[in-house]
Amino acid sequence: MSLNLESEPLSRVAADRYQEMADQVLGGESLTREQAISILDAPDLDVLSILSAGFRIRHQHFGKSVQLYFLMSAKSGLCPEDCHYCSQSKISEAPVPKYNILKRDDLMEAARIASERGAKTYCLVISARGPNERELNAVEQIVPEIKDKYGLDICACLGLLSKEQADRLKACGVDRVNHNLNTSEDHYADICTTHTYADRVQTLQHVKDAGMEMCSGGIIGMGEKHEDIVSMAFDLRDLGVQSIPLNFLNAIEGTPLQTKDELTANDCLRALAMFRFVNPDRELRISGGREIHLRSLQPLGLYVANSLFVGDYLTTKGQAPQEDYDMIRDMGFEVTESACDS
Repeated sequence: MSLNLESEPLSRVAADRYQEMADQVLGGESLTREQAISILDAPDLDVLSILSAGFRIRHQHFGKSVQLYFLMSAKSGLCPEDCHYCSQSKISEAPVPKYNILKRDDLMEAARIASERGAKTYCLVISARGPNERELNAVEQIVPEIKDKYGLDICACLGLLSKEQADRLKACGVDRVNHNLNTSEDHYADICTTHTYADRVQTLQHVKDAGMEMCSGGIIGMGEKHEDIVSMAFDLRDLGVQSIPLNFLNAIEGTPLQTKDELTANDCLRALAMFRFVNPDRELRISGGREIHLRSLQPLGLYVANSLFVGDYLTTKGQAPQEDYDMIRDMGFEVTESACDS
């Protein structure tokens, strides 16, 4: 671990403070925003103590389990939105594949690979403001077949949804919908202008009203303040989101955020731990950018997170699946069945 030796030395008082926060959370009392910010502000020498305290919360709710997810980019590029972090947005100059929604055989083959890799959730993703009728029909047709043949849970990430569209996804068998908040409400206009934070919250409400689980998280490292990260964590808690993917900005050349490179491995670990303290019984996934920013410290993230993507991301490479299996095993954790059993 890279330590900032000029930071204040770790003291027993500091270590005890994080354990007291864990006691507070395990006792059913929520962390305050000030306490959450103090985790993000903590010196590097405190990180292991923070993870130790956070592990108690993770273990209470998830034991040694790690759930694996598999991402499938069912439609790439061609997006009319201007999300500054995204290589598929209309303002991106990054060279990414561009294709309309894939055919049945391609989606079924990806489901087979997901099953072989031990993933219990298949994440079907399209680049779009929201699905058109053709895309929604394709999802409605393929979901029952995937579930019947491979027994996978389905998480659909299709952009903004109307109430009717959410109801149709529920009816065809989708278990969960992903729609990330990405950052705080205050910071949102700095990363996207073609839709609002409120638009994203409304989509999550439609998902909830339709009776599906909500998957929503964010991206760290886009120029936000610690207060923004904490605000997002509390908003996700208040929305009742069941699954939280936490991404770390992969500053892709050709995007407006291409020069952003402000995260350290310890920043990522502090953020993961803070999300665990604020959302103690929610699934927390170490997501995009972990290989770049956490590097050799990826295993430590599992002390507070309980989920990973296995394989590649939408437009960037992940590490080899076997490396993830080895990491999970070496840490004494185990891959388990899906949380979407109902």
